[in-house]
Amino acid sequence: MKRKDFLKTCGYACLGGSTMITIMQSCTVTKTISGNIEKSDILVAISDFQSLEDSKIGYKKYIIVNNDLLKFPICVYRIDENKYNALWLECTHQGNEVQVFGDKLQCPAHGSEFSNSGLVTNGPADRNLRTFPVTIEGNFLKISLKAV
Repeated sequence: MKRKDFLKTCGYACLGGSTMITIMQSCTVTKTISGNIEKSDILVAISDFQSLEDSKIGYKKYIIVNNDLLKFPICVYRIDENKYNALWLECTHQGNEVQVFGDKLQCPAHGSEFSNSGLVTNGPADRNLRTFPVTIEGNFLKISLKAV
């Protein structure tokens, strides 16, 4: 095989592999809900994380919360039954909306990546995503939006 053909084949293989990963990640069921804002908090039912799997209740890793009063959505990760991370989906690099791919968040504009706790894992962003305090009250998560 000539060098040119080898490089061309490798390029197609890399492109195909990255495309398949993106397609497979986009096949996961993402739950988007409309959160209710009360005073300076947004309320999310804990039951919004539940899913029925083989007649058993399972839990989604995350949900996306939208509200018309918010400029960007909020991604809420379920770490365990008593711990949740709420992340503002605005990239700290240039303000584009971040997309969620499982435990990884990525900015489509310049490729910045963040962990499910909002930490920068790959630039050009040099600041972590904004996080919100989350408390559990009864059957609801209360996400504090103060100073949004």
